[in-house]
Amino acid sequence: MQKKHIFSLETGVFLVILIVFFATFISIMGSASFFKTLMATAHDLLLNTVFFIMAVAVLTGAFAGLLNEFGLVHWFHLLLDKLMKPLYGLPGIAAMGIISTYFSDNPAIIALAKDKSYIAHFEKWQEPLLCNLGTAFGMGMIVSTFFVAQGGRAGINLLPAVIIGNIATIIGSIVSVRLFSKWTKRKLGSVHKEVDKTEPHYREIREGNAFERFLEAMLDGGKTGVDIGIGIIPGVLVISTLVMMLTFGPKDPTIGYQGLPYEGIALFDKIGKILFWPLKAIFGFDSPQLIAFPITCLGSTGAALALIPRFLDHGLIKPSDVAVFTAIGMTWSGYLSTHVGMMDALGYRYLTSKAILAHTIGGIVAGFSANLLYRLFF
Repeated sequence: MQKKHIFSLETGVFLVILIVFFATFISIMGSASFFKTLMATAHDLLLNTVFFIMAVAVLTGAFAGLLNEFGLVHWFHLLLDKLMKPLYGLPGIAAMGIISTYFSDNPAIIALAKDKSYIAHFEKWQEPLLCNLGTAFGMGMIVSTFFVAQGGRAGINLLPAVIIGNIATIIGSIVSVRLFSKWTKRKLGSVHKEVDKTEPHYREIREGNAFERFLEAMLDGGKTGVDIGIGIIPGVLVISTLVMMLTFGPKDPTIGYQGLPYEGIALFDKIGKILFWPLKAIFGFDSPQLIAFPITCLGSTGAALALIPRFLDHGLIKPSDVAVFTAIGMTWSGYLSTHVGMMDALGYRYLTSKAILAHTIGGIVAGFSANLLYRLFF
């Protein structure tokens, strides 16, 4: 723990920012409406979005647990094995990192990296690449299932868009990993390490008969989903509440602010109009407010997903946008909030800035690819 003087410049600057922040909202919305909307938005997000995402996470977690217990995850690994070297320049066993993070979240790959029998398959310069590889597929199953479910609620078939988004994610992840590898090779390519070339063909299973293992795997996987659901609460309530209040204006402009959930100062609408043509060219967005989704994904994909029901209610989203959202939501998956810790856990903190730069480019490529592929095939 570091110490800092209480009268440091940092404190003064933060105080000024805090005053400007509250003054901006209150001057436009009024103090009563601002605080009422703040609390009402957070409360509505908790009840109608967080618990929905948690339900999705529990179901996908239980499904993933069964896939792992009965060997299908290892089959997927063997199927992807021959693709990893040409696509990513990584050993086939790296596919386990993709699968583990797709069914859970970014940090799942750290648990693999800490396994000596797993990391022994990687050369030194390849080890840091696991951070970008895992992050690119974080919460993939949850993001995909969430969008399909939202399409069902809105009466729209979004499955084709979600599939395109998943394909675009692969493209973005390749760009991220390959670009990052140029720096890791330069820094670590000369560091010698004995690499285990063998491939495991056996897996560990639970004790008991098939039915007992089925129940345990399903319930343990569901518990993982609960952990993910609880883990996204701070991000959704803090980040999404702020983003919502920066995205939308008063519900009824003729009446003005009423302190209702999701009212705000519509700042992203103004920013989106300034950046409209670049956003339309890259991502195909027709609505300036949609810039809120990729911006929120930088910190938390769970928080970004909380924006989707409101976007659908306002008729702002078309299927091609869902393809882009799926790709960006998976590829970035809150990487600014996890990359530092993940790179530190891998033991390569000094390469964090390069990892973040490569992953930023990878996410933009994923979103652009999703937009291009959707328009090409649909």
